[in-house]
Amino acid sequence: MENSTIAAIATPNGRGGIGIIKISGSKALLIAATIFSPASSHTSNYSGRPRSEAKIMADEFESHRFYYGGIVDPGSGCTLDEVLLSVMKKPRSYTREDVVEINAHGGQVAVNEILELVLRQGARLAEPGEFTKRAFLNGRIDLTQAEAVIDIINARTDKSLRMAAAQAHGTLSKPVSDIRQRLVDLLTRTEAGIDFPDEVGEIIDTETVGSEIEVGIIAPLEGLIQQHADGNVLRDGLRVAVVGRPNVGKSSLLNCMVKKERVIVTAVPGTTRDTIEEAFSIKGFPIVIVDTAGLHQTDDPIEIMGMEKTIENVNGADLVLLMVEANRALTEADRNIYERFRSKPIIIVINKIDLVDDQDEIELPANWEAGNSVRISALYDRGIDILKDMIATTAFGENPVEFDTGIVPNLRQKMLLDQSLESVLAIRHELNNGTPLELIAIQLQDSIDALGQILGATAKVDVLDQIFSRFCIGK
Repeated sequence: MENSTIAAIATPNGRGGIGIIKISGSKALLIAATIFSPASSHTSNYSGRPRSEAKIMADEFESHRFYYGGIVDPGSGCTLDEVLLSVMKKPRSYTREDVVEINAHGGQVAVNEILELVLRQGARLAEPGEFTKRAFLNGRIDLTQAEAVIDIINARTDKSLRMAAAQAHGTLSKPVSDIRQRLVDLLTRTEAGIDFPDEVGEIIDTETVGSEIEVGIIAPLEGLIQQHADGNVLRDGLRVAVVGRPNVGKSSLLNCMVKKERVIVTAVPGTTRDTIEEAFSIKGFPIVIVDTAGLHQTDDPIEIMGMEKTIENVNGADLVLLMVEANRALTEADRNIYERFRSKPIIIVINKIDLVDDQDEIELPANWEAGNSVRISALYDRGIDILKDMIATTAFGENPVEFDTGIVPNLRQKMLLDQSLESVLAIRHELNNGTPLELIAIQLQDSIDALGQILGATAKVDVLDQIFSRFCIGK
């Protein structure tokens, strides 16, 4: 790894109570000592200290301690700001390098000038995610934990935050590491069988190894893969598409769910001609609700484009809310919409119950899942809480997600688990067919490498660059 010292502003742009400039690397302490004047010795005509004195001061800094004083430009003697300087010496720091954080007042001009001063003393501007990348490269965290950092930053709800925080503490890396170690042990025995063919029967017992693969490798891999859906939803949000004929109340429902007038609502059918998305949460689960254009027969080219967009969004949704009207009998359009999207998880939302008595409510066809329906009035906010509960139950089941087990939050990890499982399934088949151990060893190595890419042990440089490029500068 490049032996340079990096620096960046670690707090958001704009005004705030505090602004933090972070420095990491071999020169971090020396740079801090060069521009920092402790309050006990600070004077208005400070003009910097000789490099030899700065070196002494850098050596005398105590780790994990705050120092109060000022940041002074050594060239002009001008005090830029009154600060708290925090020092964390390697290896007990975020990057396992010497780290200094300058806690200044939160004005943008002040933090920018301090950063420029730090860069003039020999640091360079950090790349996006470079602090976390150094933590990974220096062995403080593995790649699953590094990816969890960006998920913590981007968490939308308390549950997505809890999942990301659990990942940062190794809840995914531990089971993946355990499976990988079992594969390594099996590869070791396989290679011993290759080296000592006369004793292969004692080293590799096909029946015993098959059982070990089934219980200790295949089952855990399949369990992790099955949890990808939960992890992906917690990370990116459950996409819920609201569909139906024009003027059944789709836009009113979105406004009611998100508790604000997000969409224009009129009595004129076809007001919504494009899809509108809004994020909110249900029981701590992130939800992205999509209001769509009404589906019906029309010659209007703009409405046709809107309906094409509707179909595209519904095809990409995790859950569909089909809205019908309580005060009108089901139409052929309602039935066509249901048939088009019935392959997806679907909830029938019977709206406008304020316009009918209970005995006048429409009857759903026998082939519709009537048990997955709910009566609401989007206009008067009736039945909305029941609908939210039904969305949560339909999407996530009755049992809450367990954050202390490995949850696979992103597609990269899931595809590598699939790749590892594919190799292991091939190994199980080949063991039963008497395939030469040399070929089995190749499959084992492929499976090990796939899991190594999840942890970062065998990840390629371009993959690492792509992952860390998603971070903000300063993290």
